[in-house]
Amino acid sequence: MSELKWGDRELAYDSSAFVRGSGHYVDDIKLPGMIHMSVLRSPYARARILSLKGGMSSKDLGARMASVGEGASPEAGLSIEPVFATGFVNYVGEPVAAVFADDRYKSTDLLESIEVDYEPLEPVVTIDDALKLGPIHSGRKDNIMVETSKGTDFQDPESPIVIEDTLENDRISANPIEPRGIVTSYTDGMLNVWISTQAVHSVKEGLVESLGISPESVRVMQTDTGGGFGSKGGLYPEYVMASYASMKFGKPVKWIETRREHLASTNPGRGVRGKVKIFAERNGRINGLKGEVTIDAGAYDSGIASFSPGFVAMQMTGPYSIEKAFVVARALFTNKVPQGPYRGAGRPEASFFIERMMDMLADELAMDPADLRLLNMSDKPFVSPMGLKIDAARPFFEGAVRELEYRRESKMSRGVGLSFFVLVPAVYPGESARIIVKDGKVSVWLGGNSHGQGHEIFVKKLINEELQVPEELVTLYRGDTGMTKTGVGTWGSRSAIVAGAAIVAVCKKIKQEVEKEFGSYSVRSLLSSGYDEFINNELKMPLNSFGANLATVEIEKMGRVRVKKCAAYYDVGRALNRDMVIGQIQGGMAQGIGQTLHEGLFYNKEGQLITSSISDAGVPLAEDLPNFIVNIVENRSFLPHGAKGLGEAPTVGVPTALTRAIESVSGKRLRRTPVTPEELMK
Repeated sequence: MSELKWGDRELAYDSSAFVRGSGHYVDDIKLPGMIHMSVLRSPYARARILSLKGGMSSKDLGARMASVGEGASPEAGLSIEPVFATGFVNYVGEPVAAVFADDRYKSTDLLESIEVDYEPLEPVVTIDDALKLGPIHSGRKDNIMVETSKGTDFQDPESPIVIEDTLENDRISANPIEPRGIVTSYTDGMLNVWISTQAVHSVKEGLVESLGISPESVRVMQTDTGGGFGSKGGLYPEYVMASYASMKFGKPVKWIETRREHLASTNPGRGVRGKVKIFAERNGRINGLKGEVTIDAGAYDSGIASFSPGFVAMQMTGPYSIEKAFVVARALFTNKVPQGPYRGAGRPEASFFIERMMDMLADELAMDPADLRLLNMSDKPFVSPMGLKIDAARPFFEGAVRELEYRRESKMSRGVGLSFFVLVPAVYPGESARIIVKDGKVSVWLGGNSHGQGHEIFVKKLINEELQVPEELVTLYRGDTGMTKTGVGTWGSRSAIVAGAAIVAVCKKIKQEVEKEFGSYSVRSLLSSGYDEFINNELKMPLNSFGANLATVEIEKMGRVRVKKCAAYYDVGRALNRDMVIGQIQGGMAQGIGQTLHEGLFYNKEGQLITSSISDAGVPLAEDLPNFIVNIVENRSFLPHGAKGLGEAPTVGVPTALTRAIESVSGKRLRRTPVTPEELMK
């Protein structure tokens, strides 16, 4: 396995390798004696397992999952998912047993040798079902996983304008080009794991907890990762199975997910309903907001589902200076695959709820939607009733209205939509970084892992700025728990902020070491010696930023929506690489269009997944996308490198702007995504 040692070039991040077709993905790994794993999954949304014969199952491995990754909860609840279904199955696609063979096709064929007898039970499929039907888990009195609130309750003001509506974002599959995959090899007491992931440390922590093994006996290494969008940030049952199997059989084990498995069994995002009531004066000034947030959490508490309700509620007033607000938020168990994070992870949902209500209020008052929004903004920093820190909003959004040419667009076309939002990045608790200077070269590792964003670009830039080392002498290696003691992960628009700050901190530490050794700093002195520094750079202060989107549309025959224009106006702090920033925004805008017009995971009343292929999932085609217009604002942050969050901004702003554009031209009040041709043709 010499080709898999940490120092070799194929473990370095190199975005150009993908263009050349020379990426090194998890399925490219071939180890001597490797066996392949296939997983038998439940055909029922809810059933009792009466008998099970064949394969590896809960009789062999009675472990439960660990809550790690984005939104992880350290408190294990009563309804944590088992690695293998135990007694009952609670969603279509839940792992029941696993088989192994020296060939992937043989292992797939072996699934037919497993005999399972089920007793089907009535499933809880929708949010409404979860509220009115009995609990899906024994020992619980209802299907409420968690309930919380944000803000302070208040008596309804005697406002002349009171509007109320219920809004919803359907579930969405992350659908990265590369599905999930893992290779495990247990030798000489060490479990080596190669995996497509956003967070090697989350995977390690999860395996340690679920398998009850020591942290010293596990090393997790990231392969090239073909996208994640939130879905590869945590632990899954298959990772625990493959690791246990390698330990049991003493052979390397590979598991590669199929697209159908991804749609059925990988944690999806969204699946949130919001009920919002707004109190306002006739001039448009909002006096208060009350609301309810309900999360379709799926069958088990995965961590993010219990975190999401409060996180969505906290952002429900958006960038507006609404003095009174109170939101009750809950997550409900249903017989579906557990909810997970998807690009934005709570931010797009909150923005959709408040922005749809701002448009509804504008229509009620016959006001221009932009004027109404600006009227409800402050030109001074403030803290919302939910505890969200907001900078002076009005000056930024006045600039957005101007630069997006909203006034001109709204005169030219009926089909115009505008959205304002505040992006809340996941900066806590910071991030780690390690730099080794050896043999005239600089090697770097981060606690968070790139899955297509091109982290090596900003890493090389920052090291060049701090240490004056030529970028060609700097190499960023993929995530490896053997090379960084601790780490968090890549999600929540955090990498340029926290990983960048960690890089700067390590560079300053190394610079001090050089000065101590040589009396002064120079690149020659640095590269002529050897240094190895690691830092876990904490960052607990919020670093929110603003953004705005504009969309224009036409509705063609049979209700097909053609997006004519999609424009962004985002404060990204200091743009560490302008081309990469624009690429991130364009990709995110495509996903925002996908959510609004095409994408969703749909189930029938028996809980069967109707969305069974990538085409069913509604991924937009090139012809569905317009030319994107990107306006970048660079108001530096308080951090030494000046960065702010970016990655999720388009998935926050585009769905609301695009929905409003469709609403404007169709004349129909639109309350959910995706917006289907059938709805527009009614």
